[in-house]
Amino acid sequence: MFTVTDAQINAWLAVLLWPFFRILGVMSVDPFLSTRGIPVRVRIGLAMMMTILIANTIPPMPKVPAISALGMVIIMEQIVIGAALGYVMRIVFTSIEMAGNMIGLQMGLGFASFFDPQHGANTAVVAQLASLLTLLLFLSMDGHLVVIQTMVKSFELIPISDQIMTAGALKTLVSWSGEIFKMGVLLALPVLAALLITNLSIGVMNRAAPQFNVFAVGFPLTMSVGFAALYFSLPQFAGHVHRLVIEATQMAYALAHQMGGAAAVPKP
Repeated sequence: MFTVTDAQINAWLAVLLWPFFRILGVMSVDPFLSTRGIPVRVRIGLAMMMTILIANTIPPMPKVPAISALGMVIIMEQIVIGAALGYVMRIVFTSIEMAGNMIGLQMGLGFASFFDPQHGANTAVVAQLASLLTLLLFLSMDGHLVVIQTMVKSFELIPISDQIMTAGALKTLVSWSGEIFKMGVLLALPVLAALLITNLSIGVMNRAAPQFNVFAVGFPLTMSVGFAALYFSLPQFAGHVHRLVIEATQMAYALAHQMGGAAAVPKP
């Protein structure tokens, strides 16, 4: 007679349940898989399929009942770990969108916005253009595969255990979040510098000739210079995105080392 014990059921649930929530946490924050164009049911199905595929490669699970108070704590911890790993890559996209917003505001296109189905809100035109270019470059350089590889590798660096995660890794994640402003300003700096020189020139012309109509000439001139600077800076855009993806991947591994209790990897 075939019998199944309670310990066997808990072991089967642990092998699938805890990794599933970590993978689902990554997919809920990842810049590509978390878009509104991918339904929630598809994300859940992908997470379940990946869990089944990597179940044999995951280190042994803690001997804790999956349906228990401690088991629920482990589930919440796996969601936090997955969301933290996906958030590292999300920062790259957010910094580029911030650069697009800064450029559009200085060009006078801050009012030009439309509904973005990817985010479900109104987005500036220049920021939307930068976001779409970043997404295409991210997919062309197999960034989605890098995210999946990092996610699978995290089970070795951060084994599923019944120990509570320390706050040191979350502090590192918060400090990495500050890179949004740094990377956004550096990406927008060439265009902002050209627009600053243009605005200074318009100001000098206005002082030299008071009859000079700033509103009639300044706005078209600022927009033209902004588009020209943006056009000439686009060839360097792919290299910056590639560098940011590499830095974000290194930070994800550093974060995984800290969460797993290993020696911290230097911040890129």
